[in-house]
Amino acid sequence: MNKIGKIEVITGCMFSGKSEELIRRLRRCKIAKLNTLVFKPIIDTRFSKSEVVSHNGSKFTSISVHNPSIILMDVIGSAIDIVAIDEAQFFDESLIEAVKHIAYNGKRIIIAGLDMDFRGEPFGPMPQIMAIADEIIKLHAICSVCGGDATMTQRLINGKPASWHDPIILIGAEEKYEARCRLHHVVGG
Repeated sequence: MNKIGKIEVITGCMFSGKSEELIRRLRRCKIAKLNTLVFKPIIDTRFSKSEVVSHNGSKFTSISVHNPSIILMDVIGSAIDIVAIDEAQFFDESLIEAVKHIAYNGKRIIIAGLDMDFRGEPFGPMPQIMAIADEIIKLHAICSVCGGDATMTQRLINGKPASWHDPIILIGAEEKYEARCRLHHVVGG
């Protein structure tokens, strides 16, 4: 009998706990003795090159890759049950087909990533992956201004809101970003 694959997405703004939830699910998979393989984009070097690391310090071993085709080569035809991808927004659009292929090959795939960039625009392949997902969990952070539910990522440059014209990708954490509610999210320029 063929196994049915599943696509799960964990999304939200920065500091909402996406990586923490991904790690929590992976730990449950390990307890269930499922074979897991975890990937992240090679450009994500904030905390570790060989681990997914949450802002609260939780860690899980991962493989850094520059292209989703490498994920496919490692997974298809293997005994892997669970495939996880952190920071999926940093991959190109080829991730969408890779995710479909993995799911159609009977694997459970868990993807964590930002749904929007600092401008409040859909980020990378995440909107299309969310559209084909079987399950979507959208997490919220706490607004650094008012303490309300934050759904937006605020980029700061020298303490001021980044301009619309600044590059979309800028790797960083608390030193460059804050979680904000829609009311307090500001894009300069």
